Amino acid sequence: MRLLQLGCGNMGGAMLAGWLAGGMPATSFTVVDPQLAAAPDGVRLLRSAPADEAPFDMLLLGFKPQQFAAIAPGLEPLAGEGTVVLSILAGVELATLRARFPRARGIVRVMPNLAVALGKSPIGLVGEVSAADRAAVDRLMAPLGQAEWLVDEQTMHLVTALAGSGPAFVYRVIDALAGGAAALGLPRDQADRLALAMVEGAAALAAASEHSPGNLADRVASPGGTTRAGMNVLDAEDRLLALMTDTLRAAHDRSVEMSEEARTAG
Repeated sequence: MRLLQLGCGNMGGAMLAGWLAGGMPATSFTVVDPQLAAAPDGVRLLRSAPADEAPFDMLLLGFKPQQFAAIAPGLEPLAGEGTVVLSILAGVELATLRARFPRARGIVRVMPNLAVALGKSPIGLVGEVSAADRAAVDRLMAPLGQAEWLVDEQTMHLVTALAGSGPAFVYRVIDALAGGAAALGLPRDQADRLALAMVEGAAALAAASEHSPGNLADRVASPGGTTRAGMNVLDAEDRLLALMTDTLRAAHDRSVEMSEEARTAG
Protein backbone atom coordinates (compact mmCIF):
# COMPACT_ATOMS: atom_id res chain seq x y z
CA MET A 1 0.00 0.00 0.00
CA ARG A 2 1.37 3.38 -1.03
CA LEU A 3 -0.21 6.43 0.58
CA LEU A 4 0.43 10.05 -0.39
CA GLN A 5 -0.42 12.43 2.45
CA LEU A 6 -1.04 16.05 1.52
CA GLY A 7 -0.42 18.08 4.68
CA CYS A 8 1.04 16.87 7.95
CA GLY A 9 -0.20 19.29 10.59
CA ASN A 10 -1.72 18.35 13.94
CA MET A 11 -4.24 15.81 12.64
CA GLY A 12 -2.22 14.51 9.72
CA GLY A 13 0.82 14.12 11.95
CA ALA A 14 -1.22 12.28 14.58
CA MET A 15 -2.58 9.87 11.96
CA LEU A 16 0.91 9.21 10.62
CA ALA A 17 2.17 8.59 14.16
CA GLY A 18 -0.69 6.16 14.76
CA TRP A 19 0.04 4.21 11.58
CA LEU A 20 3.72 3.92 12.37
CA ALA A 21 3.05 2.97 16.00
CA GLY A 22 0.62 0.33 14.71
CA GLY A 23 3.40 -1.33 12.73
CA MET A 24 2.79 -0.02 9.22
CA PRO A 25 6.08 0.36 7.30
CA ALA A 26 7.34 3.94 7.04
CA THR A 27 8.22 3.34 3.40
CA SER A 28 4.50 3.12 2.61
CA PHE A 29 4.09 6.86 3.25
CA THR A 30 5.01 9.93 1.26
CA VAL A 31 4.23 13.26 2.89
CA VAL A 32 3.88 16.54 1.02
CA ASP A 33 4.25 19.53 3.33
CA PRO A 34 6.19 22.71 2.55
CA GLN A 35 6.54 23.65 6.23
CA LEU A 36 7.16 20.37 8.03
CA ALA A 37 10.65 20.45 9.51
CA ALA A 38 11.22 16.71 9.24
CA ALA A 39 9.29 13.50 8.70
CA PRO A 40 9.58 10.37 10.86
CA ASP A 41 12.44 8.05 9.92
CA GLY A 42 11.74 6.20 6.70
CA VAL A 43 8.87 8.45 5.60
CA ARG A 44 9.59 10.34 2.38
CA LEU A 45 9.03 14.10 2.74
CA LEU A 46 8.40 16.31 -0.29
CA ARG A 47 7.84 20.06 -0.44
CA SER A 48 5.45 19.87 -3.41
CA ALA A 49 3.26 17.24 -5.00
CA PRO A 50 5.21 14.67 -7.03
CA ALA A 51 4.93 14.49 -10.80
CA ASP A 52 5.51 11.63 -13.22
CA GLU A 53 5.24 8.99 -10.53
CA ALA A 54 3.42 5.65 -10.35
CA PRO A 55 -0.12 6.02 -8.98
CA PHE A 56 -0.60 5.92 -5.23
CA ASP A 57 -3.16 3.54 -3.75
CA MET A 58 -4.44 6.19 -1.33
CA LEU A 59 -4.37 9.99 -1.44
CA LEU A 60 -5.03 11.63 1.95
CA LEU A 61 -6.14 15.27 1.97
CA GLY A 62 -4.83 16.60 5.28
CA PHE A 63 -4.62 20.36 4.79
CA LYS A 64 -7.05 23.03 5.99
CA PRO A 65 -10.56 22.90 4.48
CA GLN A 66 -10.27 26.57 3.50
CA GLN A 67 -7.36 25.66 1.19
CA PHE A 68 -9.29 23.05 -0.76
CA ALA A 69 -10.40 25.17 -3.72
CA ALA A 70 -6.89 26.48 -4.28
CA ILE A 71 -4.97 23.23 -3.79
CA ALA A 72 -7.28 20.58 -5.28
CA PRO A 73 -6.78 21.41 -9.00
CA GLY A 74 -3.07 20.70 -8.75
CA LEU A 75 -3.74 17.34 -7.11
CA GLU A 76 -6.20 15.99 -9.68
CA PRO A 77 -3.49 14.29 -11.80
CA LEU A 78 -2.52 12.22 -8.74
CA ALA A 79 -6.04 10.82 -8.26
CA GLY A 80 -6.52 8.49 -11.18
CA GLU A 81 -8.45 5.27 -11.64
CA GLY A 82 -6.15 3.36 -9.31
CA THR A 83 -6.42 5.76 -6.37
CA VAL A 84 -8.84 6.15 -3.48
CA VAL A 85 -9.06 9.71 -2.15
CA LEU A 86 -9.40 10.05 1.63
CA SER A 87 -10.40 13.43 3.03
CA ILE A 88 -10.24 14.66 6.62
CA LEU A 89 -11.38 18.13 5.49
CA ALA A 90 -14.27 19.08 7.77
CA GLY A 91 -17.33 20.17 5.82
CA VAL A 92 -16.07 19.25 2.34
CA GLU A 93 -18.75 16.96 0.96
CA LEU A 94 -18.43 13.91 -1.26
CA ALA A 95 -19.98 15.71 -4.23
CA THR A 96 -17.48 18.55 -3.88
CA LEU A 97 -14.61 16.05 -3.67
CA ARG A 98 -15.91 14.07 -6.66
CA ALA A 99 -16.16 17.21 -8.75
CA ARG A 100 -12.46 17.89 -8.12
CA PHE A 101 -11.33 14.25 -8.49
CA PRO A 102 -13.60 12.80 -11.20
CA ARG A 103 -11.22 9.97 -12.15
CA ALA A 104 -10.57 8.66 -8.64
CA ARG A 105 -11.51 5.03 -8.02
CA GLY A 106 -13.20 5.97 -4.77
CA ILE A 107 -13.83 8.88 -2.41
CA VAL A 108 -14.03 8.57 1.38
CA ARG A 109 -14.55 11.22 4.04
CA VAL A 110 -12.78 10.46 7.31
CA MET A 111 -13.51 12.16 10.64
CA PRO A 112 -10.96 11.26 13.36
CA ASN A 113 -9.58 13.12 16.35
CA LEU A 114 -6.05 13.50 17.74
CA ALA A 115 -6.32 10.25 19.72
CA VAL A 116 -5.44 8.47 16.45
CA ALA A 117 -1.82 8.85 17.59
CA LEU A 118 -2.64 6.45 20.45
CA GLY A 119 -4.92 4.19 18.43
CA LYS A 120 -7.86 5.42 20.52
CA SER A 121 -9.88 7.64 18.18
CA PRO A 122 -13.47 7.14 17.07
CA ILE A 123 -13.46 7.51 13.29
CA GLY A 124 -16.49 8.35 11.16
CA LEU A 125 -16.38 7.12 7.55
CA VAL A 126 -18.66 7.75 4.61
CA GLY A 127 -17.88 7.34 0.95
CA GLU A 128 -18.27 6.01 -2.55
CA VAL A 129 -16.12 2.87 -2.68
CA SER A 130 -16.28 -0.75 -3.76
CA ALA A 131 -16.46 -3.53 -1.21
CA ALA A 132 -12.76 -4.29 -1.77
CA ASP A 133 -11.73 -0.67 -1.28
CA ARG A 134 -13.93 -0.39 1.78
CA ALA A 135 -12.10 -3.35 3.27
CA ALA A 136 -8.78 -1.69 2.42
CA VAL A 137 -9.88 1.50 4.18
CA ASP A 138 -10.93 -0.55 7.21
CA ARG A 139 -7.45 -2.08 7.36
CA LEU A 140 -5.88 1.35 7.08
CA MET A 141 -8.03 2.76 9.89
CA ALA A 142 -7.60 -0.22 12.24
CA PRO A 143 -4.38 1.04 13.91
CA LEU A 144 -6.00 4.43 14.59
CA GLY A 145 -9.07 3.46 16.61
CA GLN A 146 -12.71 2.44 16.20
CA ALA A 147 -14.03 3.14 12.71
CA GLU A 148 -17.74 3.45 11.99
CA TRP A 149 -19.22 3.63 8.47
CA LEU A 150 -22.17 6.00 8.23
CA VAL A 151 -25.17 5.30 6.01
CA ASP A 152 -25.98 8.97 5.48
CA GLU A 153 -23.44 11.69 4.69
CA GLN A 154 -25.55 14.26 6.53
CA THR A 155 -24.78 12.33 9.71
CA MET A 156 -21.13 13.33 9.26
CA HIS A 157 -21.98 16.81 10.57
CA LEU A 158 -23.00 15.32 13.90
CA VAL A 159 -20.07 12.88 13.93
CA THR A 160 -17.79 15.87 13.34
CA ALA A 161 -19.29 17.54 16.41
CA LEU A 162 -19.19 14.43 18.60
CA ALA A 163 -16.06 12.52 17.54
CA GLY A 164 -14.04 15.32 15.96
CA SER A 165 -14.74 18.27 18.25
CA GLY A 166 -15.72 16.19 21.27
CA PRO A 167 -12.26 15.94 22.88
CA ALA A 168 -12.13 19.72 23.29
CA PHE A 169 -15.47 19.60 25.10
CA VAL A 170 -14.20 16.84 27.38
CA TYR A 171 -11.07 18.90 28.12
CA ARG A 172 -13.31 21.79 29.14
CA VAL A 173 -15.22 19.48 31.49
CA ILE A 174 -11.96 18.21 33.04
CA ASP A 175 -10.76 21.78 33.44
CA ALA A 176 -14.08 22.77 35.01
CA LEU A 177 -13.95 19.84 37.46
CA ALA A 178 -10.46 20.86 38.55
CA GLY A 179 -11.46 24.51 38.64
CA GLY A 180 -14.47 23.74 40.81
CA ALA A 181 -12.33 21.76 43.24
CA ALA A 182 -9.82 24.61 43.36
CA ALA A 183 -12.60 27.12 44.02
CA LEU A 184 -13.67 25.00 47.00
CA GLY A 185 -10.18 24.92 48.48
CA LEU A 186 -8.04 22.23 46.80
CA PRO A 187 -4.66 23.44 45.42
CA ARG A 188 -5.07 23.87 41.66
CA ASP A 189 -2.11 21.71 40.64
CA GLN A 190 -3.38 18.89 42.81
CA ALA A 191 -6.92 19.35 41.52
CA ASP A 192 -5.63 19.11 37.92
CA ARG A 193 -3.78 15.85 38.63
CA LEU A 194 -6.71 14.27 40.43
CA ALA A 195 -9.22 15.32 37.78
CA LEU A 196 -7.10 13.89 34.96
CA ALA A 197 -6.49 10.61 36.79
CA MET A 198 -10.18 10.32 37.64
CA VAL A 199 -11.32 10.86 34.05
CA GLU A 200 -8.73 8.45 32.67
CA GLY A 201 -9.81 5.73 35.07
CA ALA A 202 -13.52 6.38 34.58
CA ALA A 203 -13.19 6.24 30.79
CA ALA A 204 -11.21 2.98 30.93
CA LEU A 205 -13.78 1.45 33.26
CA ALA A 206 -16.67 2.53 31.05
CA ALA A 207 -14.96 1.11 27.96
CA ALA A 208 -14.47 -2.26 29.69
CA SER A 209 -17.90 -2.42 31.33
CA GLU A 210 -20.96 -4.28 30.10
CA HIS A 211 -23.08 -1.38 31.36
CA SER A 212 -23.79 1.87 29.54
CA PRO A 213 -22.25 5.08 30.94
CA GLY A 214 -25.67 6.18 32.13
CA ASN A 215 -26.20 2.92 34.00
CA LEU A 216 -22.71 3.10 35.47
CA ALA A 217 -23.45 6.55 36.84
CA ASP A 218 -26.55 5.25 38.60
CA ARG A 219 -24.73 2.16 39.88
CA VAL A 220 -22.04 4.22 41.65
CA ALA A 221 -24.51 6.74 43.07
CA SER A 222 -25.81 5.25 46.30
CA PRO A 223 -29.09 6.75 47.58
CA GLY A 224 -28.34 9.49 50.07
CA GLY A 225 -24.61 9.44 49.31
CA THR A 226 -22.16 12.08 48.11
CA THR A 227 -22.23 10.98 44.45
CA ARG A 228 -26.02 11.12 44.34
CA ALA A 229 -25.97 14.60 45.85
CA GLY A 230 -23.70 15.82 43.07
CA MET A 231 -25.62 14.01 40.35
CA ASN A 232 -28.84 15.60 41.52
CA VAL A 233 -27.33 18.94 40.54
CA LEU A 234 -26.32 17.66 37.08
CA ASP A 235 -29.66 15.91 36.52
CA ALA A 236 -31.93 18.73 37.67
CA GLU A 237 -34.10 19.77 34.74
CA ASP A 238 -31.73 17.78 32.47
CA ARG A 239 -29.30 20.70 32.66
CA LEU A 240 -26.21 18.68 31.66
CA LEU A 241 -28.05 17.02 28.78
CA ALA A 242 -29.30 20.40 27.61
CA LEU A 243 -25.80 21.90 27.78
CA MET A 244 -24.27 19.04 25.78
CA THR A 245 -27.08 19.15 23.23
CA ASP A 246 -26.56 22.88 22.71
CA THR A 247 -22.81 22.38 22.45
CA LEU A 248 -23.09 19.65 19.82
CA ARG A 249 -25.76 21.60 17.94
CA ALA A 250 -23.45 24.61 17.63
CA ALA A 251 -20.59 22.46 16.30
CA HIS A 252 -22.99 20.60 13.97
CA ASP A 253 -24.39 23.84 12.57
CA ARG A 254 -20.89 25.21 11.94
CA SER A 255 -20.06 22.01 10.03
CA VAL A 256 -23.12 22.58 7.85
CA GLU A 257 -21.99 26.16 7.21
CA MET A 258 -18.50 24.96 6.25
CA SER A 259 -20.03 22.53 3.76
CA GLU A 260 -21.93 25.36 2.13
CA GLU A 261 -18.77 27.48 2.00
CA ALA A 262 -16.75 24.66 0.43
CA ARG A 263 -19.54 23.93 -2.06
CA THR A 264 -19.59 27.57 -3.15
CA ALA A 265 -15.81 27.85 -3.34
CA GLY A 266 -15.52 24.51 -5.13
